Amino acid sequence: MRVLGIDPASAGTTGYGVVDAEGRRCRMVHFGGLAASGKRSAEARLNEIHSLVSKLIAEYAPEAVALESVFSELNVRTALKLSEVRGVVMLAAAQAGIPVHSYSPREVKLSVTGYGHADKRQIQQMVRTELALESAPQPADAADALAVALCHVHSEHGRARFAAATGGSAAGISLAARSPRARSTRIRPARIQVLP
Repeated sequence: MRVLGIDPASAGTTGYGVVDAEGRRCRMVHFGGLAASGKRSAEARLNEIHSLVSKLIAEYAPEAVALESVFSELNVRTALKLSEVRGVVMLAAAQAGIPVHSYSPREVKLSVTGYGHADKRQIQQMVRTELALESAPQPADAADALAVALCHVHSEHGRARFAAATGGSAAGISLAARSPRARSTRIRPARIQVLP
């Protein structure tokens, strides 16, 4: 399986990383970052990101694109700008007929480091270790993108194990069945007890 991971940024550097997975072994194929230029318009920046993702898809032919979702604690303006960047990434993938999978920053950190509040340095070190790299990937945004790709690989392995254990299809697992957050938001009726 080959995965293109994207760590989108509205103003900073959009990181990208391509990972090959064969069984439990993962190998880094390519990574980097596209830095934002302060002089470019928002439209030009989005076009640049779309062009980059389209080029990466054409050159590396990934089977899936893994994308970090919008961090819920961002202010509204930043969240909207980040959503625009995610939109052009998703558009590039859709134009190439490649599925896109989104993962929250916490899911990525938990998957790669085992700790949902890991910092960038911890992510860089774990990505370096898992991909057997000589040094930590730079810029940190590229390490984040590789971590998003690794998170997707881990998730796919988990879905396949679940399907094998239940005799079902990995594709048939609902989001509610695999996401603790989705399960915890289910509304349950309260029981009212009347005391004498």
